[in-house]
Amino acid sequence: MDTLQNMRVFVRVVEAGSFTGAAQHLNTTTAYASRAVSDLEAHLRTRLLNRTTRRIALTEAGERYLQRCEQILAYVDQAEAEAGDAHARPSGKLKVHAMTSFGQHYVVPAVGRYQARYPDVNIELTLAQRMPDLLDEGFDVSLTLAIGLPDSGLVSQRLCSAFSIACASPAYLERHGVPQTPSDLARHTCLQMVTPIFPTDKWIFDGPNGEETIALGPATFQVNVAEAMAVAACSGMGVGLIPLYSAISGLRSGELVWLLPEYTSQEMNLYALYPSRQYLDAKIRTWVEFLRDELPVTLAVDQEELRQFARS
Repeated sequence: MDTLQNMRVFVRVVEAGSFTGAAQHLNTTTAYASRAVSDLEAHLRTRLLNRTTRRIALTEAGERYLQRCEQILAYVDQAEAEAGDAHARPSGKLKVHAMTSFGQHYVVPAVGRYQARYPDVNIELTLAQRMPDLLDEGFDVSLTLAIGLPDSGLVSQRLCSAFSIACASPAYLERHGVPQTPSDLARHTCLQMVTPIFPTDKWIFDGPNGEETIALGPATFQVNVAEAMAVAACSGMGVGLIPLYSAISGLRSGELVWLLPEYTSQEMNLYALYPSRQYLDAKIRTWVEFLRDELPVTLAVDQEELRQFARS
């Protein structure tokens, strides 16, 4: 028995004053309306309506039950409206994960611009180098940098791509000279980034001659966050292969010099991952759409600025 539906029929019968009137309003038959109320009475073991051939009347138990039904149905309608509104209007808390350095440079500013457009959304942003378990940890969206994605059952959208460049400080280059080709790096101190994506014992450059692989010697310094790598390179510790978004500040200030400007390395895609495409919450849908529009433009601005450094 569908108790909730039978409650709706019972309330409608009382409001219409007859089974026939209720049936017409519900676009069903009089027999169905009568049976729904009878099923409720049998379930409750209580008579709700006194029936005659001319009219119906609530019993005392029926009056009390009617009040409860109206309250319950109002709560159900409100819950359905709120759930439906979540599909149509962005609101509530959006729990987002992003890779640390990329998140600092691009996601945090994007949050401000997104909330200016959708002020009813509260964003809880977690920056971490690892890929979280979205379902176990309750994230709505993960922004993950990777070459490609394994089959995980999650929905993924590619938003943009980013790459790394070789950089060093002016002081380091004054002491050790400026490498002219990737192979020259074999004679330099190469600072190594520890990530699950790229090997730590070699760098692969993409340039005029295609891919060139450089074997790295024993590490004098390793770190797992791009921001720390940029600081190490600015401090004159050696040559770092640094994501553009982490290197751009040092290039602007003159603390870093872009080496081998014809070459880039470690290109990665940024993916938005979320659990399901079906009945997608409006705040997730608009957040992903916003980033898909915004991030390529923001990265293009930084890449154009990088080309200005190469020409200067």
